[in-house]
Amino acid sequence: MRPGVTPGPLPVTAPDASTPMARPSWIAPLLAALAPWAAVVLVWELAARHGWISVALFPPPTAFVGYLVEEKFSFGLGRDAMSVHWSIIASFLRVLAGLALGFVAALTAGILISMSRAASLLTLPLVRGLAPIAPIAWIPLGIVLFGLGNPTAVFIVFVGVFFVLTIATVSAVSAVDPRLIKTAKTLGASPRHIWLRVIFPAIIPQVFTMLRLNFFGAWMGVLAAEMVGLRNGLGALIIMGREMFNANLILVGMALIGASGYAVDSLLVFVQRRVLWWRPDAQP
Repeated sequence: MRPGVTPGPLPVTAPDASTPMARPSWIAPLLAALAPWAAVVLVWELAARHGWISVALFPPPTAFVGYLVEEKFSFGLGRDAMSVHWSIIASFLRVLAGLALGFVAALTAGILISMSRAASLLTLPLVRGLAPIAPIAWIPLGIVLFGLGNPTAVFIVFVGVFFVLTIATVSAVSAVDPRLIKTAKTLGASPRHIWLRVIFPAIIPQVFTMLRLNFFGAWMGVLAAEMVGLRNGLGALIIMGREMFNANLILVGMALIGASGYAVDSLLVFVQRRVLWWRPDAQP
């Protein structure tokens, strides 16, 4: 540039219309998740329209979704009436309460058992003996102890995750790399700090993964509990459809159960990403 010459403004290049805009990162996974469901719905609708299946016994999605809208998202009469949104909220609250109590209790019990070899020898056989019992099998005992109500449903979810998560916690503690503990002791860490800063962060990933794996069993347990005596919830919605011989209502309940279960699992994935942000293997 020559002395005394003031540089002019740089030319601005207009964006090329042929260059594709960057898409948000969530669009591709969303489309991949919706594609198989769209295919199932399409085949289902075609089968119903061509008479390959009985519409009265197995109505297509357009039929039971239309029925849901026609009934204004509310079913039943009098004291047995229930709205769809309150049914979803009731089931959600029961599951989340049971999961939260079971997670905290199992984590605490597993750590306490791991602190004492005597406690491990005395309690682990009991926990291992109770863990294989399906949550549904606890329903009669829950009714005897708590009656027909929310405590029974929360109890079913609790026992569905507590014993398995306790075993997972004990196993995770025993699998912590001894070199980490030895290094912490060398640096002068107290036993309390070793548990809080070394062992606890090391076991959370495995325990959280087991929580997700056991969620679906607990979810089925609370739905079964709702079917046997509770007046609201998604399980009770299906029982109402059975009593009314209403296939549309049954399929509405099944669709809502699947969507709600998927939503809770997605919530657990979100929490897992936030809590275990430093571990690549925590991503689903």
